[in-house]
Parts: sequence; C-alpha cells; structure tokens
Amino acid sequence: MAIEKVKEYFKKYDMENRVLEFDVSSATVELAAEALHCEPCRIAKSLSFQVNGNPILVVAAGDVKVDNAKYKAKFGTKAKMLTVEEVEAMIGHAVGGVCPFAVNEGVTVYLDESLKRFQTVFPACGSSNSAIELTIPELEKYSAFTEWVDVCKGWQN
Repeated sequence: MAIEKVKEYFKKYDMENRVLEFDVSSATVELAAEALHCEPCRIAKSLSFQVNGNPILVVAAGDVKVDNAKYKAKFGTKAKMLTVEEVEAMIGHAVGGVCPFAVNEGVTVYLDESLKRFQTVFPACGSSNSAIELTIPELEKYSAFTEWVDVCKGWQN
C-alpha cells in the first residue's frame, strides 16, 4: 500500500510519526480540509500530468486551478492530466492519495508558487485518508522537487 511506502520514506528522516491518518476520507481538497479542520487553500494538492511522455507532479494550493497559458509557456505543451488508470501506474500512488513523496522513479516534482503564502501546508501521504503538515522548507526538502513554477491561477489579488 502506498501509505506504507510513504511512511517508510519518512522513516529515514525520523518523521514517519508525523503522518496523520483519518477515520474519514481526505481524497479531495474539501474532504482533506474537513478532516484537518483547516482552510481548503492550505491543502497541497498533487496534480499529475504528462510532459513529452514523462510523468510530472505539480503540487499546488487547494484553492487554485491550472492556468493553461502559464502551463504551456512553462512546459511547452498543453496541460494534459493523467487518467485515473495512468496515475497509479506512472506516479506510484492512487488518485486521492497522490503526493510528492516515495513516487516512482522518473517522476519530476514541481512546487507551484501558490503554496508560498502559507507557513505550513498539508499534502497527502499515499492514501485517501492521510496527510502530513509541513513547512514550505520541509516540503521542498522531502518532495525532492526540481523547481518552483508559476502555472496556477485564482490565488493572487
């Protein structure tokens, strides 16, 4: 199970005990915010795409949408999300628990600028009823991200 992979991953940092598991689903931004008693914008959602045949994750704030023009300018292609079937095979986690930790080899992780407005955010941990609270520097460290990108809209004034 993917949550076990994520806990194992966090073990090397002595952080596996920070993984939160809920009795309720946290598979969507709204459900995760409810389970965590926080604002939906603080949920760090992991969006799965394919760029030139390669899987990528864009981790973004829960209140944003992908801006197609910005995405195309950054990645040189139209934003094409992976199908439900492709996500688990290519990323290593099922929809509802996708996160930037313990992903398959070859997955490139990007962090969207929309996250920088928060002290801490809550990404999932490989299952549809898990999360972890991380500071932005912790998210950078543990996600093994490639770079910060600005490919989302709906969060700036």
